[in-house]
Amino acid sequence: MKKLFHVAGLAALVVVLGACAKKEEAAPAAAAPAAIAAVNASAEVTPFTIGELQAASIVDGGNMLPNDNKVMAVNAKKADVDALLTANGLPTDTLSLSIHPLLVRTADKVLLFDTGGGALLGPNAGKLQANLAASGVDPASVTDIFISHSHGDHIGGLVANDALAFPNAAIHMQAAEWAFFKSQAPLAAIVALVTPKVVEFEPNADLVPGVKAVEIKGHTPGHSGYLITSGDQSLLYVGDMVHHSVISVQQPEWTIAFDSDAATAQASRKEVIAASATSARRIYAYHFPVPGMGKFEQMGDHYMWKAE
Repeated sequence: MKKLFHVAGLAALVVVLGACAKKEEAAPAAAAPAAIAAVNASAEVTPFTIGELQAASIVDGGNMLPNDNKVMAVNAKKADVDALLTANGLPTDTLSLSIHPLLVRTADKVLLFDTGGGALLGPNAGKLQANLAASGVDPASVTDIFISHSHGDHIGGLVANDALAFPNAAIHMQAAEWAFFKSQAPLAAIVALVTPKVVEFEPNADLVPGVKAVEIKGHTPGHSGYLITSGDQSLLYVGDMVHHSVISVQQPEWTIAFDSDAATAQASRKEVIAASATSARRIYAYHFPVPGMGKFEQMGDHYMWKAE
């Protein structure tokens, strides 16, 4: 699912010193900062920009869920879900949820937002490392990881082969979420590995230049989105505030089974969707169809997802 990066400024102008007698040579101008390297594109890597920042949607995997009201829309009737899906040209037997972490390059940092499922989800995930390599990104170059929450499809990729997958990265997590992470017994091995790297923060904190945490309550105890800003452009990474690009947006009161506080999560969805539509805020949705960028738009009495 924290954020403004400012690229290094323009080269300083050379001051030419004049003298009444002999004229001194002007000092050479400082070299202009190198452009931020773009990420190589592929079928599962989609580069884009946020102001002067280079970014990319990187596929880790995905899930096909049965449309049976056991995971998505658990408080709705299947007939109503079927009608909504049909009206939007989607099949009614299964629900497709992608998993694609976000990579952002600044002038001096490589940022990763969530890490996919790693080995935790079996064949449904674990492509992040291979796709990073294919896109020309060395995992050792990642300086900062921002975790939206500690569900397996977001934190499993923190480790690989019983070691840190991103050995040089600080791992930023809201304090309440880190406490929740540590309380989950099945994740004990991951907790032990990442503990020295975790940097806790309070809700809505400024984290690194260009990244600000945005508390989005209801999914887990310390779920956080992240606002990434460069110049006059920004992108809101919403984590698991939403899951399905039709159900979660057009019927935000329909609950996913993984929301720890359903009523609060419903309220958060409605609030963020409405505010983002009003401001035309650019959104990054981790589980929406790849590459997950777009905006929420009001259509009559409801909202819809408009993908880029």
